[in-house]
Amino acid sequence: MKTGVIGLGAMGAPIARNLHKAGYLQCVWNRTPDKAQQLGDELKVSVAHDPAMLARQCELILLSVSADSDVLDVVQSLLPGLAPGTVVIDTSTVSRETARQVADMLQPAGAAFLDAPVSGGTEGARQGTLAIMLGGETAVVEQVTAVLDSIAASITHMGPVGSGQATKAVNQVMAAGINQAVTEALAFATALELPLDKVIGVTGSGAAGNWFLDHRGPTMTRNKYDPGFRVALHHKDLAICKHMAEQFDVAMPVVEMTLIHYRRLMEAGYGDEDISALFREKLKLFAGNNKRP
Repeated sequence: MKTGVIGLGAMGAPIARNLHKAGYLQCVWNRTPDKAQQLGDELKVSVAHDPAMLARQCELILLSVSADSDVLDVVQSLLPGLAPGTVVIDTSTVSRETARQVADMLQPAGAAFLDAPVSGGTEGARQGTLAIMLGGETAVVEQVTAVLDSIAASITHMGPVGSGQATKAVNQVMAAGINQAVTEALAFATALELPLDKVIGVTGSGAAGNWFLDHRGPTMTRNKYDPGFRVALHHKDLAICKHMAEQFDVAMPVVEMTLIHYRRLMEAGYGDEDISALFREKLKLFAGNNKRP
């Protein structure tokens, strides 16, 4: 399928490269024209002047943008160029309500929609090993699976439109809890004057082992916080989770606590760092305490 990518940031650009490697990439567009032109020249693919121009060239369109309003704006701009049968896939993380709204916007044009948020970070995007959570019709999922195989190691159809975003919300709550646990535990280990490389090795090989500890533990303990997954983006995602939970009239303590901590990091100028920068906040728990066990 002739495929276009809209949004060429930390996730969209490597996704486009993997689509090109598999022979699917037809066209790219980005709000910053220079970024699109640079990638277009590198991959020798068409660079659209606007989303509608990209839509006229493509059978499948992947969106990789930041916020709900961005997704809605881009889809509105696509409409004049869409042909019946075009498939639009949104890999952004937005609310379930926004996904359903997009599907409704596309229906009069005869275009199909899948909400397809991803997990795996920039590493997964570069390596083509993302996990994709899909919402939409089964027939549409089957139609695009071969293309998605070029960017993902795991593709799971969760149900109707909106189910992908609902699953991503669950994923983001889990990621927040893991981040809280790992950063706090390693700050505790620092206060206990333990060798952190050995702590990571031994705990990672047991019941406490997890991806975040393995991949972010060694970097955060060296004060390296390269994205990864940016604090500001996870803050945005958790705000969506909080809003979704309000319909059940419940508080989500991990979400609430992480939002507070991320806001502190953002106010201190660390919003563009990886979420493992939470280690900065956890170290403060033990700072200035001269007691030794």
